[in-house]
Amino acid sequence: MSFVQQLRAATAGDHDTVDAAFGGFALDDAAGYRRFLLAHARALPAVEAALATAADDALPAWRPRTPALAGDLRAMDAAMPEPFAFDASDDAARWGALYVIEGSRLGGQLLARTVPAGLPAAYLAARHLPGEWRRLLAALDARAAACGAAWCEAALAGARATFALYARAAEV
Repeated sequence: MSFVQQLRAATAGDHDTVDAAFGGFALDDAAGYRRFLLAHARALPAVEAALATAADDALPAWRPRTPALAGDLRAMDAAMPEPFAFDASDDAARWGALYVIEGSRLGGQLLARTVPAGLPAAYLAARHLPGEWRRLLAALDARAAACGAAWCEAALAGARATFALYARAAEV
């Protein structure tokens, strides 16, 4: 079993918890959608800030979505809230966090289809470039193979911490 498969299996419950928490937001009306975006704004900027602290060659290329999220909130006359604290201070934890936020990009594409016309959806509609997701997963497997079991455990902990951050953000 590849590390990505192990990571997916080990975090399935965390993923389900976050899906259930965000499933309570009604995206088909402006007020519910605004609350959904505000919840994401409590988590995503914190994760992206942690990823930005990595050395230039420490992570695969990734594109931040905080600007799109901020733009969508501005278009809805809402300010970005203060993000929650998040610590991903080591290499492996950042890889785990990147796995989670880039995976959420896939889910966002599906959710973007449910946002009514006239509401901003740049954040949810931010897609992966062709082959980008597959390259990230391959890089994650390669890094795990090169770094060993302790690195894999730390990457898993980083992914779980990221899921927990999103779950907490959805509760506010």
